[in-house]
Parts: sequence; C-alpha cells; structure tokens
Amino acid sequence: MRIGTGVSYSGGFAESVADIVELERVGLDIVFVPEAYSFDAVSQLGYLAAKTERVGLMSGIFQIYTRTPSLTAMTAAGLDFVSDGRFTLGLGASGPQVIEGFHGVKYDAPIGRTREIIEICRQVWKRERVVHDGKHYTIPLPADQGTGLGKPLKLINHPVRERIPVVLAALGPKNVALAAEVAEGWQPIFFHPEKAADVWGASLAEGKAKRDPELGELDVFAAPPLAIGDDVDHLLDWVRPVFALYIGGMGARGKNFYNTLACNYGYEAEAKKIQDLYLDGKKEEAAAAVPTELLRATSLVGPEGYVRERLAAFAEAGATTLAVNPLQPGREARVAAVAKLKELLG
Repeated sequence: MRIGTGVSYSGGFAESVADIVELERVGLDIVFVPEAYSFDAVSQLGYLAAKTERVGLMSGIFQIYTRTPSLTAMTAAGLDFVSDGRFTLGLGASGPQVIEGFHGVKYDAPIGRTREIIEICRQVWKRERVVHDGKHYTIPLPADQGTGLGKPLKLINHPVRERIPVVLAALGPKNVALAAEVAEGWQPIFFHPEKAADVWGASLAEGKAKRDPELGELDVFAAPPLAIGDDVDHLLDWVRPVFALYIGGMGARGKNFYNTLACNYGYEAEAKKIQDLYLDGKKEEAAAAVPTELLRATSLVGPEGYVRERLAAFAEAGATTLAVNPLQPGREARVAAVAKLKELLG
C-alpha cells in the first residue's frame, strides 16, 4: 500500500508544506490538497510542486460544479506540467451546503455531470478538438444558444501525459459504481474495513463489470488517522470533532451523505443523536457522542502490533493507498509516525 497524507484547508499551509518536505524524505508517496470553502487548491498544489521533488500531488478534491469541464482539464494538465507528471485529479460533487450555499450554483445531476467531465478531460489531454454533446455539457455551444462563433478547439500546449489519473470521491451506491467504472481511483470517507464490503461491495462489482481494462486495477484510498505507540488512545478524541462535523453538520436532516454512511455502518441511533446535537449548536456534545468503536475501526491508532493487525484488515478490504492523518503533535513525531508506518508496510 502507498502512504499519503493531506494538508489542512483551514490554515497553517506553510507549516504543512514544511511537514510534507520532511515526509517526502522518509517515503511519503502522495499528498492531498482539499478545497472546501477555503483558499483554492490550485495555488497550493502549485506551491507544493515547487517545494517537493518526488511525492505525488492530488487535488482532494476539486468540486465538479465550480469549474467548467475544459478548465478542469486545463488545470490538471497545468499542475501535471509544473510537477513533472506527479499530479492526480481528485474530483467530487461535494454537497449542496457548499455548492449552493457558498458558490451559488445549483447542485444537480452529480453522477451524469461527473461522467461527462471525465470524458471531456480525457479529450483535452489527448489534444483532440473538443466535441461533446451530452445532457449536461455541450461543446462547442450551439449557435442557437450563443453567438454562433464557437468552433471546436484543442489544447494549445502539449500535456506531460495524455492520461492523467482521475480519482473520484464517492459514497452513494451509484457514485461508487461510477468510480469503479470510469476512474483510476476511488476515495471514500471514514473507511471501515470490516463493513466496507457490505456497504460498497455490490456497487464496486457493478462498476468493475463495465470497467475498461486499460484503466488497470482500481486504486482505493482510505484515510485513517495515525498514531503508533503504547499510550496514544487518547488521541482518538482529536478526531471526534471531524466525525461530528460530517455526520452532524454537513447537510440537513434527511440530506446528509455522511450521516447516511454512519447509518449504513450500523450506527443509526448514534448518527441521529450526533446530528440533533450538532444542528442544535451543541458541537462538543455531538463530538462526545461519536462512538469510540467507529473511531477505532476507521483509524490506525494503537501499539505497533495492533496497527500491524489493522493494516492487514485495510489491505484485506481492498485499500491500496492510506491517506493518513498523523495525530501526534510536532513535526518530528508526525514524520516518525509515517516512517514507522512505512517500515510496518515493508
């Protein structure tokens, strides 16, 4: 399995990049830059490309509604160029709260849009003249919808690669099936090795049955918090607010994908309680209500022997890239944790 990590979108970017430089030295394979309602990810990925030499770079994720398909392709090709072929395009739908609440764009048809965006991106990267007549995107724009002056164009520059890897962040059955069908990788959230097959197995099988063999095996990205040691269990409490935010606050009642995932894992009552508390403004109580069992199952936190067992469970469940979040404070401790993980993976 490869080892990756993300950088925070809430601040401290320069400090995070200094961490990444050290983590690259001990064997980090890939770094993810998120894009919420924060600084854009593109400028930060470009900065990382200049500061690093070997580690892979991935948008984690670009939201599909906030750029045109062609601009998404141009941006990916540009980032791949400045990083000498190290970029992976992470895409996702995000959710109505961000797309409509921050960007003022209608959140609709995420599956259909994602499929068309990937099709258009791959035309651009091959330097084909972009012609697309889909349900959601039409290129060039027809004369009766524009000036009539549009004509098919191809990318001026020559990309480093004509096939930049695409990773889809997906949770729902149809989205996961799409990822397994058309993308090089799939990025779920809160990956629970013992329950992943029950929740996503059928969707993955459906997508893989239609998968182009040229895409290779599906790269599955799990994102477990990481702390290796004999006295680290208390660090799980640092993860509680994140789970509470997603399960409780990222959406409304009845329209929260992360809450649904917790329910699918078997935590229906707990998910309802977390959401009720969070939406009532009781964020600390919501964090306290996150089941320790769920935190532990989705993490790599504990003594070396225990972490080794959990690594086997993640591998058995199909995870191929671990996008870890080192919990121990201080750069030296975080670097040591990733180095130890690299050692355990052999």
